[in-house]
Amino acid sequence: MTIRTRLALQFAAILTVTLVLFALVIYFFSYFSWRQYFTESLFARARIVAHVYLDGTNRADEASRASYRRYLRQFYRTLPEEEVYVYNAANKIVFREGQNKALQVPAELLNAVREKGREVVIDPDYRQTVGMLYRDAERGDFVVVASSMDVDTREQLRLERQILAAGLLGTFIIVGIGGWFFAGQALRPMKRIVQEVDSIRASDLHRRLSQADGQDEVSHLVQRFNSLLDRLEIAFAGQRTFVRDASHELRTPITAVIGQLEVALLQERTPGEYRRVLQSTLDAARLLKDLTNGLLQIAKVSDDPSQVPLSLVRLDELLLQAHEELQRRHPTCRIDLDFGELPTAASAVPFGVRGNEALLLSAVLNILENACKFSAGCGQPIMAVLTTDGRIVNLEVRDQGVGMSEADRQQVFVPFFRAAAVRNVPGHGIGLPLTAKIMELHGGIISVESELGKGTQVRLELPAM
Repeated sequence: MTIRTRLALQFAAILTVTLVLFALVIYFFSYFSWRQYFTESLFARARIVAHVYLDGTNRADEASRASYRRYLRQFYRTLPEEEVYVYNAANKIVFREGQNKALQVPAELLNAVREKGREVVIDPDYRQTVGMLYRDAERGDFVVVASSMDVDTREQLRLERQILAAGLLGTFIIVGIGGWFFAGQALRPMKRIVQEVDSIRASDLHRRLSQADGQDEVSHLVQRFNSLLDRLEIAFAGQRTFVRDASHELRTPITAVIGQLEVALLQERTPGEYRRVLQSTLDAARLLKDLTNGLLQIAKVSDDPSQVPLSLVRLDELLLQAHEELQRRHPTCRIDLDFGELPTAASAVPFGVRGNEALLLSAVLNILENACKFSAGCGQPIMAVLTTDGRIVNLEVRDQGVGMSEADRQQVFVPFFRAAAVRNVPGHGIGLPLTAKIMELHGGIISVESELGKGTQVRLELPAM
């Protein structure tokens, strides 16, 4: 079922239910009002009949009494199938008016009238029977029972049911048609959005949806979708750049390997020359392996973060482990470690963070190794300072190397980017981008400050446990 059909049906159903409830309220209000009016009419008839009986029987002769009763009967006789009885104190009928139809009046009704003063009995066939106690100072108390068919109420209710049913049916049809039309009008912007979305391809992600300048829900949806297109365009551009740069970086060692082997096969070589070719080929293969491992790590941390196992990791122990590994890789590089003072409210594990040990070790190694490579020959040691305030664990690595310009610093997290001042230093430009992704995975922050010719400072911030 389409949204348009569902909206039209829901709108029609809501309005129909509301009108049905309103019609029921009107119907029952009319029923009780007309029934109450007819009840009061019956009591009025009962009072008139009591007056006829009492006043008529007090006249001097029978002819006068009969004439009086005929006159009053012509005056008040208007109710259909009316029967009125007057009972004395012994519950005997002393007067009767009506169409000579026997009316069965139960003794319980007479007793209830004598106790309460009045009583009303309503039958399902719209017949009402009322009883009232009529007091006379000279002749005692009488019970007057009047009964009649409420024909007017029955006919009025039948007519009202027909009118309400026809009105509800007509309203449902009109509301259904109107709801279908107005739902189509309301969903017309959605249809236009669908058409615009269908026309956007991967080759023209720069296009955006229209109608994004309003304040309604459709405009908000368009704004969110345009934001999604912005992110997709950035992601596609990054992917293209990544593939281009990765292809370029992979091509360099492969070209070197092929060139070395082709030169070696051109003519017979001495064992020393073959050994030199093999060594050069091995160096290129190792370079290719390091590059491939870096690409795999970037892909790993860019994948589903929920699949990365996290546990308690002590950054002080991790820094010592990274320091030991760097001394093995770069024996001539001097790294001084500084573990700052712990706060008075430090936890049982002051430098503990929640993370993946292998990934955090890779991030720290990348920072330290970059500092070693880009400060080689400066004669100044590298400082690695680890501090915590109980909420954040900070690792700051400072070197006195070549540094970089501000334009280059702003692009250090782009994969395969190499600053102009360090392009003669071996590397692939994936260390800092990989570290940035690892920090993002752990809810941390990485910042880089650098000045050309004065060194670089890299800061890692992770939430403490």
